[in-house]
Amino acid sequence: MALWQLYYHFVWATKERNPMITPNKETELYQYVIGKANILKCIIHAINGTTDHVHIIVSVPPTLAISDFVKQIKGSSAHYMNHALSTPSEKFVWQAGYGVFSLGRKQLNPAVAYVQNQKLHHAEGTIITSLEQVTDDDIPKL
Repeated sequence: MALWQLYYHFVWATKERNPMITPNKETELYQYVIGKANILKCIIHAINGTTDHVHIIVSVPPTLAISDFVKQIKGSSAHYMNHALSTPSEKFVWQAGYGVFSLGRKQLNPAVAYVQNQKLHHAEGTIITSLEQVTDDDIPKL
């Protein structure tokens, strides 16, 4: 078996940043994502977000492409939300893009803390702007 220590910080948003991750659905959504990641042999170190986006700190094995991880998690979690947690009139959809940032071992604990405190960071305006970007459209133009 190969040794690997790969850490990533993912962020993606609901379509048009609609507030679809309500408090009564959030825990089940996150538990679903953790379960799906386990099936994919990934390790979730932290998951949290707000009503319109989610952050995940995860170790993805080298046998799984980053894009495949995102496709599997986003696709299956949207399906789960639409069939288990939403009414037919509230269609849950993720935005097409995502942000991914690689982390070194020394950056893992601070990244986990940042994700675990997402709601506080957003409430107090202490977000790290570069870690909230989902697509290149979110990057300020110079």
